[in-house]
Amino acid sequence: MNISMFTNTYLPHVGGVARSISTFAEDLRKAGHRVQIVAPTYAGLEEVKEKDIVRVPAFQNFNGSDFSVRIPFTGVINRAITDFRPDIIHSHHPFLLGDTALRVARSLDLPLVFTHHTLYEKYTHYVPFDSDALKRFVIQLATEYANLCHRVIAPSTDVKKLLISRGVQTIMNVLPTGIDVDFFKNGDGKRFRREHGIPEDTMVIGHVGRLAKEKNLPFLAGAVARALRKYGNACFLVAGKGDAEPEIKEIFEEQRLDKRLIMAGSLTGNNLADCYAAMDIFAFASLSETQGLVLAEAMAAATPVVALSASGVNDVMKDGVNGIRLEENTSEGQFGDALAQALADRKQLLSWSRNAFETAKTFSREKSTETLLQLYTKTISGVQNSQVAEIDVLDGALLAIKTEWELLQEKTAAALNSFSEVRKER
Repeated sequence: MNISMFTNTYLPHVGGVARSISTFAEDLRKAGHRVQIVAPTYAGLEEVKEKDIVRVPAFQNFNGSDFSVRIPFTGVINRAITDFRPDIIHSHHPFLLGDTALRVARSLDLPLVFTHHTLYEKYTHYVPFDSDALKRFVIQLATEYANLCHRVIAPSTDVKKLLISRGVQTIMNVLPTGIDVDFFKNGDGKRFRREHGIPEDTMVIGHVGRLAKEKNLPFLAGAVARALRKYGNACFLVAGKGDAEPEIKEIFEEQRLDKRLIMAGSLTGNNLADCYAAMDIFAFASLSETQGLVLAEAMAAATPVVALSASGVNDVMKDGVNGIRLEENTSEGQFGDALAQALADRKQLLSWSRNAFETAKTFSREKSTETLLQLYTKTISGVQNSQVAEIDVLDGALLAIKTEWELLQEKTAAALNSFSEVRKER
């Protein structure tokens, strides 16, 4: 099977979407399938030859974010797609290269699958004139786009329920990104502690992820600081980079706990596995996730979790079984108290640790890839497939017009819906 994936973010960008696509692509290729990835270019990659990866020009770090905005440039994409001859198109965003994915799928009469990775309304602060109306617009835009696809993949059960409540009517399946359980299981926590000067008898509260505004990190830092004040022999280990890093440091400096804060930077490979293994508890307070990927990775390292209830978290967390799941409206102080309580109960932590590893097994890469292939096969069988050479000039022109009309309707419907809500509020 030949699979073309379109994404607005990909390696070397560090983030959940890029990692998800990279993981699935690697495993699909191992299973004997070809995967083509259409993604933005990044600084330093312009001259790098990457097999079956089509890089398109893009503006980097849009408005201070970690994301890229591609420059419309369809010639390279069209040639690459024609040469690749895909059996199915898989879009990972509802706009920018997502629009391109829809155009390609329609022009080649191919099935289109869309993974709704992100709660886009949580990211509108990166766009000028952020407002409630803008949030409603991006919600409706993603919903309308999903309804133009042949199948939608939700990374978690909560996201599927949310999308249905928003009006997505396309066939939908829940499929989390798989993790390499054995890889994270074999992390060397002792090595990591030695390298970062963390004594063996010190309890470690850890966190891994992009240190971005939408991750609720000031709340998390304040909660961890409270836990450290209550529990003397403990520290906070943070792996990641982002604009929230100075604020985390400032919170710990104000609490005179800066010597108990270890900022390890962005980690990959063995260093990441070792980092998870060095932790006694993984702390997580983000409310913007669609999948608890880092939670599953931590659990594969037998590290229990303390987290706020949220979409993506609830499929992984079992309160009192593999950690503590707190209500979304939990205060910073209550979160800190829960962390301190967990640190103090070594027997309970050991039990949670064993259960965490058992939970991680259910998120294996093998299971996720097998399920994705089954979904591709079902989708292809339900859509008549033809290649571009088989479409005559008139049919091709009509398809192009129809696709542009669908995209225009999608964006118009989203805009009208947002405008209507504004008028109601007035």
